[in-house]
Amino acid sequence: MENPINVLIVDDHPFIIEAYKNALNKYSLQGHEFIVTQANDCKSGYELIIDKNNNFKLAMFDVSMPEYAEKEIRSGMDLAKLMQNENPECKVMLLTMHVEMDRINTIIKEINPNSLLIKNDINFDELIFALDKTLKDEKYYSETIIKLLGQSKFNPLEFDAMDKRILELMAKEYDTILIARHLPLTAEVIEVRKKRIREVLELPDGTDEELVVEAKNKGILS
Repeated sequence: MENPINVLIVDDHPFIIEAYKNALNKYSLQGHEFIVTQANDCKSGYELIIDKNNNFKLAMFDVSMPEYAEKEIRSGMDLAKLMQNENPECKVMLLTMHVEMDRINTIIKEINPNSLLIKNDINFDELIFALDKTLKDEKYYSETIIKLLGQSKFNPLEFDAMDKRILELMAKEYDTILIARHLPLTAEVIEVRKKRIREVLELPDGTDEELVVEAKNKGILS
């Protein structure tokens, strides 16, 4: 990624913003230069995103923040969606206190951020590691999220966002090892999920190709 890297941080806790800026300063020792713009609510975040003079390459959003009801921007998720629409090349990191599986699935399904972190998981070193993964265009989910995704059960009527992503990569003829390079899951967890996908699709011995065909037949994949 070219230098300098324009970064937007939106969080309503000043000490959190300072922690992110300190991590960026530390990471800059690896040869990156960062120009940081910060905001503390959805309104100011919205105004910075729609300003065509800004060309952000990395954005860090807190999920829960004071809303901007006038523009229907009610959370960091809405800011992330706006950023993806206005500047699709910008890498998005979302940070949240929520650990509910439904909430995590919604974030992954609607935003599919480059990185997703539970705030209670983060220490300084992990934040730098997450930055490194994100800037190298690799997915990064923090420990609690990986555990939730690995332990989550299928809803027989609906696959979760990660199941659909696995199927999408299978449709590209990616094997389990290659899928693991594109998702923040181990090969072992992916195999467990593929086994459950077979069960739900009633193809216990189905090949990857057969699973993809059946998922398309059922409207799970387009």
